[in-house]
Amino acid sequence: MREPSEVRRRRILAVVRSRGSVRVSDLAGELEVSIVTARRDVEELARAGKLRRGHGVARSLESAAQAQAQGPASATSDAVDGAAVALVVPERHTYLYETMHGARTVLDAAGIRVALHITPQAAGAERPLVERALADGARGLLIAPRWRTVAEEEAGHSWLAGLDVPTVLMERRPRRGSVLHAMDSVCSDHWYGMHLAVDHLVSLGHRRIMLAARDDSPTARALRSAFARIAGDREEVEDWAVVLSASASEAGDASGPAERQGAGDASGPAERQGAGDRGGPVSGDGLARLLRERDFTAAVLHGDVDALMLVQQLADHAVRVPQDCSVVAYDDVVAAFGSTPLTAVAPPKAAVGRVAAELLVQRLTRPGAPPQRTELLPELKIRGSAQGPRSDRSTV
Repeated sequence: MREPSEVRRRRILAVVRSRGSVRVSDLAGELEVSIVTARRDVEELARAGKLRRGHGVARSLESAAQAQAQGPASATSDAVDGAAVALVVPERHTYLYETMHGARTVLDAAGIRVALHITPQAAGAERPLVERALADGARGLLIAPRWRTVAEEEAGHSWLAGLDVPTVLMERRPRRGSVLHAMDSVCSDHWYGMHLAVDHLVSLGHRRIMLAARDDSPTARALRSAFARIAGDREEVEDWAVVLSASASEAGDASGPAERQGAGDASGPAERQGAGDRGGPVSGDGLARLLRERDFTAAVLHGDVDALMLVQQLADHAVRVPQDCSVVAYDDVVAAFGSTPLTAVAPPKAAVGRVAAELLVQRLTRPGAPPQRTELLPELKIRGSAQGPRSDRSTV
């Protein structure tokens, strides 16, 4: 027979008063109820003023008052004592692994145990991992959802917004007006990163610039949109185009959009992404043809692993970097290690993780502060892959 809620809540109060504080997950186990039920009981008792509710913890009024009287240091220690934070990042994502390591330095220093969860490439894989982490007692969440498509991103909004533990998004900026608009987030300012890339090429004298980018993450979509706006607004840029790089096909998105029209007309008719591509992702062969057909002298390539591969493929088609085509890579994970070290935009990957973790620690120790949406600025690392355009382009 199911125990009445009034009896169950009296038992919760007795346990909390005897121990001072107790994890909600432990209460659920002892009472043989679900974590959701235990959490609801704790919330009702907190509303009635009979205990204090923390993030995943119920505290007696006496222990909460004692911690407050002892000052901020005691409150911080109490909040992180025995805490575990779930850190969720996609598998095979070197870029976000640097962000992950930045976060761990802060959490380790704060004495917070990190439970790392690697999400597979399947759509919606984050949710069951997060639910399992919360069931295991995680008191906070740092997460970089994969969100390969806009539909996946929108599907992730509703359940993330319903979490009742402090959560900080890393390298993800929910669209304005969405249910996640007010969620804590820390990310790179990718508009500024693309501005750095285009501005550098323009300063070298390039007037015909293209972007070959993926379309399988929020970052990739932000870069494609930023490039179109920036190139379209620069009077010096005579022609520009955005094409889908072939690596997006390898990631499972072979049906990307056709090339966007340049020449100052972002809304003009779409073009094919190189002869024979049928509007699909462009490879080194298609990229070389497009460079010749449109007389582009420079390209921004995202990400830099793809950039190194495309530069190798361009060489196979007699397009030399930087003599025939200047290149700026985006990500700067391995750009420096190419046979021609690539000039690259370097988002502050580790710093994003550190700032996100610092924000999460604040939420654990000082709840109630307004949400923060923080952007950090990328840097441009100048190497050997970009120079001024040749005066004679007839042999490209």
